Amino acid sequence: MSNLILFWHRRDLRISDNIGLAAARQESQKVVGIFCLDRNILDRSDVAPARVTYMIGCLQKLSSRYSELGSQLLIIQDDPTLGIPKLATAINAKEVFWNWDVEPYAKERDLAVSNALQQAGIKVKNFWDQILHAPDEIRSGTGNPYTVYSPFWKNWSNKPKAQPVETLPITYLELMTGLTAEEQEIANQAGAVETLPTAASLGFIWESPLVIEPGEDAARAKLEEFCDRTIYEYQDRRNFPAVSGTSQLSAALKFGVIGIRTVWQATEIVMETCRSEEARASIRTWQQEIAWREFYQHAMYNFPELADGPYRQIFKDFPWENDEKLFQAWCRGKTGYPIIDAAMRQLNQSGWMHNRCRMIVASFLTKDLIINWQWGEKYFMQKLIDGDLSANNGGWQWSASSGMDPKPLRIFNPASQAQKFDREAEYIRHWVPELRRVDTKFLLTGNISPIERRLLHYPDPIVDHNHQQRKFKELYKQQKIVDETATILQ
Repeated sequence: MSNLILFWHRRDLRISDNIGLAAARQESQKVVGIFCLDRNILDRSDVAPARVTYMIGCLQKLSSRYSELGSQLLIIQDDPTLGIPKLATAINAKEVFWNWDVEPYAKERDLAVSNALQQAGIKVKNFWDQILHAPDEIRSGTGNPYTVYSPFWKNWSNKPKAQPVETLPITYLELMTGLTAEEQEIANQAGAVETLPTAASLGFIWESPLVIEPGEDAARAKLEEFCDRTIYEYQDRRNFPAVSGTSQLSAALKFGVIGIRTVWQATEIVMETCRSEEARASIRTWQQEIAWREFYQHAMYNFPELADGPYRQIFKDFPWENDEKLFQAWCRGKTGYPIIDAAMRQLNQSGWMHNRCRMIVASFLTKDLIINWQWGEKYFMQKLIDGDLSANNGGWQWSASSGMDPKPLRIFNPASQAQKFDREAEYIRHWVPELRRVDTKFLLTGNISPIERRLLHYPDPIVDHNHQQRKFKELYKQQKIVDETATILQ
């Protein structure tokens, strides 16, 4: 009987600290990796060229690592519900292992693949790997999933965290073995190859340098760099987009090129060795960001309808104005609000945006332009190198006040946000170069004269913030009355 195990990589493009891969290697020395370039995902209208380019780079590194270990990473371009059972049957795999995902499409896809494999007589084994706690581990006293972060954090933070797993213990004399030449030929006939396509050949053109280097080694180096110094000052520096105060690990976590247990262990190590309360507070703040990531993933798993609409009833039929001209000005970074335009240009040119700025521009789109948050959610996914359904959806619903949030009308003032978090206007000047010579106080407040705007070829503000926030509040008030009346009449 065959001892070949196929390990299906998805959001775990690494060898180390990979729970499913470690389990496969413990069961058999003959483990072969597989990755499916799924057109059901790649043909969506919200796929970012930068993200695909980063993913291909990560796959190249993973493929090289498999080769070093004596095995292969096979690539198929197919519907996974067809391609994976076809390949597993062709090469006589005894089992297929993979790590679960929280997203609605992934859950449906995995069930279909699992059923097809089992009908073919091939065993399936699945594991939780991308989160520190499985969704059913974190429940309220009534047994329900949390819909508010604070009690989620309290429960989540009090639970012990697993240590990184060892995929390839040093006691093994041989690391892995791959396919024989005959098996490789059969795999090729089944549509599996070892040569990766380029992002361009898949239809995604990204000509700028990647702001984040792909691959497992680069992610580990980024984590080490962050923990060497930045994490100790994280609480003070994380909100300032002009400084390097964040980990920049979001893309690595999105694609799983670093294990979440490895990341958490690193925070615990620096927590044990730091000597000041300020440093410990910063480390704890970053740990809370990890918990926010899991809160949104648990929410997506438990409430898959979030992927298609708002959580709060009042926003299900909210009277968004959805002005296409205003939306395009927001997308291009031509709103006439310097901090908004700087952030959107950073996104368009680099494929990444500082998290503080993500909140500012999201609030502006929904509360100032009165445009449906789902327009912005999709645009972010079309651009972000770290675009992740759970985190992006959760962040947008938080900003729009449509999600799981006990403070439903949070509105950011662009000028006060700029004054607080870009005090010298360094960020604005970098991304809006036509404004470099404008006095700092005018850059921050946005009070640039119409004459100067025309001379600098910079647009007038497309809306008035104070007027628009009053308008939004009135729309919200009216919609709340409509919803309450409908509830009474039911």
